[in-house]
Amino acid sequence: MKLGIVGLPNVGKSTLFNALTSAGAQAANYPFCTIEPNVGVVPVPDERLDRLSEIYHPVKQTHAVIEFVDIAGLVKGASKGEGLGNKFLSHIREVDAIIHVVRCFENGDVTHVEGGVDPERDVQIIDMELILSDMELIERKLDRAKKKLKGDKTAESEIALCEKLLAGFNDGVSARSMELTDDEKAILSDTPLLSMKPVIYAANISESDIPFAEDGTLADKNENYKKLYDYAVAEGSGIIPICAEIEAELAELDPEEKQVFLEDLGLSESSLSKLIKESYKLLGLISFLTAGQPEVRAWTIKRGTLAPEAAGKIHSDFEKGFIRAEVVSYEELIACGSFAAAKEKGLVRSEGKDYEMKDGDVVLFRFNV
Repeated sequence: MKLGIVGLPNVGKSTLFNALTSAGAQAANYPFCTIEPNVGVVPVPDERLDRLSEIYHPVKQTHAVIEFVDIAGLVKGASKGEGLGNKFLSHIREVDAIIHVVRCFENGDVTHVEGGVDPERDVQIIDMELILSDMELIERKLDRAKKKLKGDKTAESEIALCEKLLAGFNDGVSARSMELTDDEKAILSDTPLLSMKPVIYAANISESDIPFAEDGTLADKNENYKKLYDYAVAEGSGIIPICAEIEAELAELDPEEKQVFLEDLGLSESSLSKLIKESYKLLGLISFLTAGQPEVRAWTIKRGTLAPEAAGKIHSDFEKGFIRAEVVSYEELIACGSFAAAKEKGLVRSEGKDYEMKDGDVVLFRFNV
C-alpha cells in the first residue's frame, strides 16, 4: 500500500517526506527539486505495542508499516506534459491514496510558483490536472462503449456512467466527490481514475500556528488554513495541520529529546504521528496484534479480512491448516495483565473461519498442517 505525497512546487513536500522517513530526500527552494520519486517505508505509531512489550518483554517489537512516495511538484498544464507533468501523472497513478501538501503559511523568503499563498487555488490546480487526465480516459472508454452492439445493457450502463462523469469533470468536480453506486464503481474497476483516489490534505502551517492547531482554533486565526479546511470538509476529505519544518527537526531528535521538544510546544503527540495514523486508516487498513516471545507485533490487514486470511499474513501454513483463532481485545488483555489471565476470566473467544478481524484484536491462531 502506497501513499503519494503531492503538491505544487515549494509547498514543503520533500521537507515533510524527510520528516516522515528521515531518508534525506533533497529539499531546495526551487521548482522540480524532486524529479524521481523518493520512497520510504514508515512504521505506524502504535502505543499498544509499547504496553504489550511491558507485559511480555519480547526480544523485538515490530510495527505495521506504510509506504510513502515523494512525487515531483506539479504545475498548470501537467496533463498536457508541462513541467514534469507526465512523470507526475505516471507516479501518482501507482499510489493507492494521496497526501496533498498545501502551503498555508506566509513567508517572503520561500518562492511560491503561483506568486502568492492561496490554498483553495493551489488545490484546484492539482485537482484540475488530475480531472483533465481522467477526462481523456473516460472519453476513450465512452468511444469504446458506443462501438458495442446496440441493446447491450453493459454498454448502455458504461455510456451512462461515462456521460455522468464527463458532466462532473466539466464542472470541475473530481470523481471522488461524485456519488457513485456500487455498480458504477464496478464498471470503473479497470479504469484507474486519478481524481478517484482518496485524499488527506496536509496543511503546512508556521510554527506560530502550532498552539492554535492544538487547541482547535486554527481556522479562526489563519485564513489560509480556513480556506483549505472548508474545501476539505465540503469534499469529504481529511485534513491535518502540520508544520513540516518543525516535524523535520523533531525527526532528528532521540525519543527523550523529542518528548521534551513536544512538551515545550504544548503537544502530546507530533502532527506527523497523526498524519501516519490517518493515512493508514485512509487506505482502509487495520492492525491485529500478536504478543509473546520472541516478538510483539502489529500485522496489517484490510478492514473486513476474515480470520484464516489474517492467519496467512503470519505464515501460509496458518491459513491452509486454520482451525480457529483465540481472540481477546487489546483493552481486555491490558486490563487482565496477560493472555492467560484473560482466558481464565472467559474473555478469550474461540472464533472460526467466518470471523471478521477487528482492529486491536490480540490473536493466537490454532492450525494443523
